[in-house]
Formats: sequence, C-alpha cells, structure tokens
Amino acid sequence: MNTSQTIALYQPVLYSIALKMVNSFADAEDIVQETFLKWLTIDKKKIINTKSYLVKAVTNNCLNHLESLKKKKEDLFDKVNPRILKEMYREFDFGRFDLEFDISTALSVIHKKLKPLEKAVYLLREVFDLDYDNLNEIFDKSQENCRQLFCRAKEKLNLENIKLDKKALDNPGILDSFKKACNFGHLTSLINDLKRDIIPKISIT
Repeated sequence: MNTSQTIALYQPVLYSIALKMVNSFADAEDIVQETFLKWLTIDKKKIINTKSYLVKAVTNNCLNHLESLKKKKEDLFDKVNPRILKEMYREFDFGRFDLEFDISTALSVIHKKLKPLEKAVYLLREVFDLDYDNLNEIFDKSQENCRQLFCRAKEKLNLENIKLDKKALDNPGILDSFKKACNFGHLTSLINDLKRDIIPKISIT
C-alpha cells in the first residue's frame, strides 16, 4: 500500500489510542498528525512492522505530551517552528487529506487484492489485534490456517501497487462498520459484514 492508504488504514486506530491517553480531541489529532509527519521522514525499509511502529510512536508521543503537560500547562506548542511544519506539509498536506476517501480507497485496494477470507483475517488481525484463537472461533478455521491466510494477505499487499479504480466495495457497508469499529471498538457489525463477503453469492435464474 502507498503512503496515503497506510495513513488511512491506521489513522483511526492511532487517534483512538491518543484520545484515550490525552483525553482531548484537539491534542489527540495533533499527536497523531505529528506521529505520521515523523513517519513520513523515515526510511520505510527499516520498519519491519508498520502498525507496531506507529502504535509505539503515538504512545510515546502521548506520554511525552502528558509529561510536558505536567510541567507547562500553557503555551504547549510554543517551541514548534511553524516554518518547519509548513515545509513538511508542502510535500504531504494534511489540510487536503480526505480521510473519508482514502479509507475507502485503502479498503478498496485490500478488497481487490485479497480474497474475502484473506481480507477478513487481515483486517481483524492487523488493525484490531484479534489473536488466532479469536479468528478460529469467528471463521471456524484452524489457528494455523488463519496464520497462513494472514501471512499470505501481507505478502500480497507488499507486492507492487496495482492500479486503483476508486470504485466502491462490493459490500459498501464494510466502510461504515470499519470506521465504527475503529471509533467505538464494536466489532460485531464489521465481522458480520466480512462474513457476508465470504459466503458465496448465489445467483437465482
């Protein structure tokens, strides 16, 4: 996946973590933004697990923010140089970042490159940290089978990017249930939508 798709996939999760830690919508947004800005400057080849890196980075940034908050309750961002931020934004403008569109695009790429069961296992494992025992119960597949499906999905997504068509998913409800799962932690609707995708479509003639 490219940069925009990666950000779209992990932004809701990072924002949820930051919000729980700092208990401020504005500060959580700033911390997530800062995390991605730093990530953009790093050689991605040195990062083995993108999600783990981003989760650790946003957690550390939140802890640093809270520590700073104890020492200085006013003018928290005085030391931030606006010129430096503006220079970084020029290459990747978060002001123009259409999160709604890019989440849809990222899921569309996953939908196009992965088989339904691979997609379901990948999203629940990669984004929501479900273990293989949980996946076994949800999809009635052995833990080893689920592990193979997850590894196969990651390999496919690490291949050369395919041309995007930007069209909607076959099951548009996945976008809504995915966002709700990220924001509120309710996975039931997402799991049901993913399961519906796995069930073969039977055409009646």
